[in-house]
Amino acid sequence: MEQLTRFFWWCSGAHRETLEKYPAEHSKYVGIGATIFFTGLFAALSGGYALYFVFSGSLFAPLYAVLFGLLWGLAIFNMDRYIVSSINKNAPGFRQFLQATPRILLAVLIGIVIARPLELKVFDKEIRDQLRVTYLDRQRANIDTLNKAFDSKYAIELGKLAELKSERDSLEASIKTDRIKLKMETFGEKTVETSGIVGYGPYAKQRQADLEKQERYLDTLRASIRQQEAFIAQRKQFEGLLDEQLLTGAQLDSAVNNAGFADRNAALGDLKYHPDGTVNEANYWSIMFIMLLFIFFECLPVFVKLMSARDAYDIALQNQQTVDNHRSGKDRDAEIAIMDGISDTKVRQGIERQKALLYSE
Repeated sequence: MEQLTRFFWWCSGAHRETLEKYPAEHSKYVGIGATIFFTGLFAALSGGYALYFVFSGSLFAPLYAVLFGLLWGLAIFNMDRYIVSSINKNAPGFRQFLQATPRILLAVLIGIVIARPLELKVFDKEIRDQLRVTYLDRQRANIDTLNKAFDSKYAIELGKLAELKSERDSLEASIKTDRIKLKMETFGEKTVETSGIVGYGPYAKQRQADLEKQERYLDTLRASIRQQEAFIAQRKQFEGLLDEQLLTGAQLDSAVNNAGFADRNAALGDLKYHPDGTVNEANYWSIMFIMLLFIFFECLPVFVKLMSARDAYDIALQNQQTVDNHRSGKDRDAEIAIMDGISDTKVRQGIERQKALLYSE
């Protein structure tokens, strides 16, 4: 416990020899140091987790994540330790606040940066579901875009195919009607278009000949349609339309597992809103409260230092700094005096040498 206490003192940036003389202040600086330490720890975890998705799929992704996490955590820890320890409790309150203002603004930014990767982990299941929807929508949109571009490029060929199909459908309907009329003519049913004579007479033969002619033309139309469809299918293959297919379940799961940090971050942002664009209150405030929690946690060391009253340790530290400044001032004065003495001696020696030269002449 003693070693842990000393470690947290060091994290708080306190002067250990001076602080040991005032037991009443020990726990306060243990709390400040622990807060700074755990802020750096959360920063390391957050940075490592974020970089893991940046290098996702790489063999060395875990190693890169650990190294970057340690560097990021140490950077945040060192910054917190320096700024908290640099707040002068012996200065007036307004000046202390001015000293802490850059640190508070920086804490807000750091809190947002630290909170985001941890939010990704908290909402991991919901993010995976959102990514599946996003990837499918994106692929459908891509297929639609390719189809529109193809329709525009081959508008003439597609128009010709549509005309052939329309003519085929019309001819098939006409043949069906003529077959009914041929049947009525053969059985002697009297209508405006039939003779009413039973048997396969001249009228029936004429209708049969017209029907066979239409069927031959229908076969020609169908052959033209097949030829046109084959050409369009060949162009679709050439343009890559046939290669674009919606992902299956296994392929979609693989794409979600390999999703990078940007896609996961965008999916987390999409969770704040319903498909119709309205705000999803539950998800929105859950994500917001996590971010606010880390911002508060990041600002906590500064707030504790600002809110704490000027204590015996601060007074002793000010006195020690005054003594050190006084000693350093005396040392500088002594050094200046010594340098002045050396300079005077050199001047006198120069004058004596000049006199000796004059006497010798």
